[in-house]
Amino acid sequence: MSSSSSWLRLQEALQACSQSSESGDLVASNAAVAAVSDLLNSISELEDDNLSEELLVEIHRFLSSPSSNQMVIDALSFELPKVVAKFGALSDKCRELAKSIVEHLVCTCSPREMLSILCEALDTHIRVSVEPTYFIVLLDGLAKVLIFIQRRHVEQVKVVLPIILKVLYEISMDSHEEAKDTVENLFEAAIRIGTSVQEICEKMVGRMKGELCAILGLYVLQNIALISRSRQKHIISSCGSFVLQLSKFLPFCGFSYFGLISGSNVASATTEISKSDVEDSDDFMNCFPLAMDGAALAVIWGYASDDIANSAGEQLEFVLKKMQNICIERWQAVGMLKRALASIDYPWELKSKTIELLLSIMDGDRSEESDNDSIDFSPFAPSHFVTLQAIERIMIGASDASLRKKAFAALKKLYADIPSSHRFDVLKALITNSNSPSMTAILIDLVKEEILAENHQKDIRSVKDNQFQNGMQCLYWSSHAFDLVELTLKPPEGGPPALPEQSEPILSALNLLRFILITESTGTRNRTTIFSEKILKKVYFDWLLPLRTLITGIQAETEKDADELSDCISCALNPIQLVLYRCIELVEESMKKS
Repeated sequence: MSSSSSWLRLQEALQACSQSSESGDLVASNAAVAAVSDLLNSISELEDDNLSEELLVEIHRFLSSPSSNQMVIDALSFELPKVVAKFGALSDKCRELAKSIVEHLVCTCSPREMLSILCEALDTHIRVSVEPTYFIVLLDGLAKVLIFIQRRHVEQVKVVLPIILKVLYEISMDSHEEAKDTVENLFEAAIRIGTSVQEICEKMVGRMKGELCAILGLYVLQNIALISRSRQKHIISSCGSFVLQLSKFLPFCGFSYFGLISGSNVASATTEISKSDVEDSDDFMNCFPLAMDGAALAVIWGYASDDIANSAGEQLEFVLKKMQNICIERWQAVGMLKRALASIDYPWELKSKTIELLLSIMDGDRSEESDNDSIDFSPFAPSHFVTLQAIERIMIGASDASLRKKAFAALKKLYADIPSSHRFDVLKALITNSNSPSMTAILIDLVKEEILAENHQKDIRSVKDNQFQNGMQCLYWSSHAFDLVELTLKPPEGGPPALPEQSEPILSALNLLRFILITESTGTRNRTTIFSEKILKKVYFDWLLPLRTLITGIQAETEKDADELSDCISCALNPIQLVLYRCIELVEESMKKS
């Protein structure tokens, strides 16, 4: 198709639009508009930059001509935005021309009509493609048309934002490093949408202003979460400018870092939106599925960059100080940060900053804080459990050794912040649900630290009170540690423990058992009742002897095969066998005394 023939065909089609409009022939007008649309669609598929530019220039000249009939422009406005958006992917010049055409339609046609037309164009394109450049022109058009809306602003914004966020969500999930520039342009357009909504808010008063500010706040948080899912390398340096611009909206919406990290800002915004129409608000809220993620991520980004924190008007150190000193505030923050840690959609760089933020929250002097055991921890237990599991996955999956080290430190601090009355249940649940032998071994090792701490506290209390109040009491962790040892040495699903696959947790369980046996047999702890004859027999006959038989059998089999695998199995079993025999000796000695 030659340039001249295409240009002539376009002129003929546009002329037909004018003639049919003047005659009032609706059928002919629709056919003429369809001819223009079909021609532009066919040209866009040729991917001819020069030809496309010529035709877009002609379209813009026709629309802006003083002699153009407004009825013709109105008729073309139903199809042109959808078609010219396709040309945005061809070149920067085509995108600018397409943008000019849409802007002209926005300025000359009914704002409410253009709002619906642009939303329909977005919806049509997202069903067939996630090419970011298709949507930039349309989003810029929406940013313009929102300003021209004269009434029912909240209602119109509620129509626009769901489709905009759908587009942003789909593209952010599918974007790659190669599309870096166009995705950035897309989020710049999304920020311009936010600026338009803010401009509308500034002109409003009363409850409607409060609702629109709440909507804007959730829109900003959703975008922060979507940007945080970027697959770009060095996300903090490459995407920080967008988060900085978005963070400037937060004070205007009444959002603060403390309200964000506690989740109260999102809850308040949701309540504000639901005041108007509960049924409609539920459907509308579905377009902000990542708002809570965004609330946590907004604070994480502020922690990662002072410039971002300053743009939000925040001094993060004061927020951290408050959380460090009040346990409920810390526990709420943990529940929010789990979103960034547990999701596979956020990059390692942000997870690392989240771990650092969590460590900062867990720092501080607890001397002035009231006893955590007096506060009901039950509502926070599920979120703590999920967070601890997420940290475990980071310890296992991160390739960066420094991140694994930070994650382990965070695991211990977060675990230590749990009230003592709940720690055993949490630890047992973590061990039961662990799929990693190495992680199970690490968790079992934490029990030894609990026993040491408990014994130390008992000694201090006994000396202070000058009496042995514990003579008839079992030490809590020493007694319950047997439950954890049994989980490993005698699996609840039945059968012997899996060796050599579970060699690490078995070794840790035996070391824990040996530690308890030695501690309790020294005479300083043997006033407790954990070593009844019944328990000793259970340990000896149900745990240790069957394990010895199992190891002996495996070693006999491996000795027949002198290969590398057999050597590896022997290396895994040797330390287990050494500790096992020592445990057997200690139990036999205790049985003689009982």
